[in-house]
Amino acid sequence: MARPILRFLVGLSVVFVLCSTTASAQSALRDAEIEQFLEDYSRPIFEAAGLPAESVGIHLIGDPTLNAFVANGLNMYIFTGLITAADVPNQLVGVIAHETGHMAGGHLQRSEEAIKAATRPMMLSMVLGTVAILAGAPDAGIGIVTLGQQIGTANILSYSRGQESSADQAALTYLEKLEISGQGVIDFFRKLRNEQLITYNKVNPYYQTHPLANARMSSMEKRVSESPFKDGKDSEAEILRLKMIQAKIHGFVQPSQVTMRQYPLSDRSAPARYARAVAYYRGADLPKALKEIDGLIEEQPRNPFFQELKGQMLFEHGKIRESIAPHKFSTELAPQYALLKINHARSLVALEETTTTEEAIEILKTALNMERENIFGWTELARAYSTVGRDDLASLATAEAYFNAGVLHEAHRFATRARKLLPEQSTEWRQATDIIQATVADAERYRRKNPGGRRG
Repeated sequence: MARPILRFLVGLSVVFVLCSTTASAQSALRDAEIEQFLEDYSRPIFEAAGLPAESVGIHLIGDPTLNAFVANGLNMYIFTGLITAADVPNQLVGVIAHETGHMAGGHLQRSEEAIKAATRPMMLSMVLGTVAILAGAPDAGIGIVTLGQQIGTANILSYSRGQESSADQAALTYLEKLEISGQGVIDFFRKLRNEQLITYNKVNPYYQTHPLANARMSSMEKRVSESPFKDGKDSEAEILRLKMIQAKIHGFVQPSQVTMRQYPLSDRSAPARYARAVAYYRGADLPKALKEIDGLIEEQPRNPFFQELKGQMLFEHGKIRESIAPHKFSTELAPQYALLKINHARSLVALEETTTTEEAIEILKTALNMERENIFGWTELARAYSTVGRDDLASLATAEAYFNAGVLHEAHRFATRARKLLPEQSTEWRQATDIIQATVADAERYRRKNPGGRRG
């Protein structure tokens, strides 16, 4: 049974990649270096806002749009386009502080209430307007409907403007607590407004959800001008770190030829070489990619993210055994990152050797204790268990992968299969039981909708 499960897991990996992508081709990205960068700047702001910083999720969205938003409770979503648009870290910090203001102010929940309230005159106007039309007064009926729509829209926009102003002031308060200049907030919104004027026929999503009034800008400018921290600047090291992050993003999300034009060979800066390393690797030119990344490693031999990238390059170009050393070194340099451990384990599993697979299993178990919701980690653990013939644990890990991906009927199916194979009352048996109990209702709903589908 091991080989069929192994073949199934290959397809499963593709499913999870597709599940992470929305209809508009926006995808959730994971990158330890970028995530650490965002956390370093956001955690102090969360704490200044009185939020439980360890409970706030920061999610990276791979999309060139200049956008950010909060949703689903304590979750902030930052688009790669927002990061690459920032001239200095202070601008990005300003946006994070603004979004934190929405989060701390409970604006998401209140917006839903405001929308419900605003739709009442809309619905009433539609009813009255329809009655008027049926009664033989179509012009009056249409007028009633239009008036109701205008009142409802005005109510929503008025509430939105109030939230935006509140978030502005909250952001400046957090930054003042941290003795950080609020100029970045103003500079970012000015950049956004300029972009809007240049591309007037394309409405930026951030501009739509964060309407910028002149009164807001004036209020922020006045407060920042009176702050004792108004002239604070980012250090050269902080700006370089941002440029390195931007280069990495450009290398991964842009077509390689675009990146090469943006970072020509004449540019010998570290960010340019970082971007070209990624562009060459994605463009299937491994020798040039390795030359660029090896040059960076020579200058910073203890940079875990350079080591990780080299391992990724080698692995994805079929040089699996050679990829293990840099991946392993990256985990030794930065053992706090589950993502680096998972990449290291993936290389070990890909060799399909008993010794390296057993090593990978232990690494993956450690990584998943750090990140229980890492779908890719569970998928790799399932693959590893399948390789060594542990079909019971492979099914359990697959159930965990599906559970964390939100495909609950499949989680139920694989957990049921695992429990049949596991020793009763063992830790793993109880783990499978927990998944079964948590997904039984979803599995039953799925069976009712798909009576001819697969069972356990």
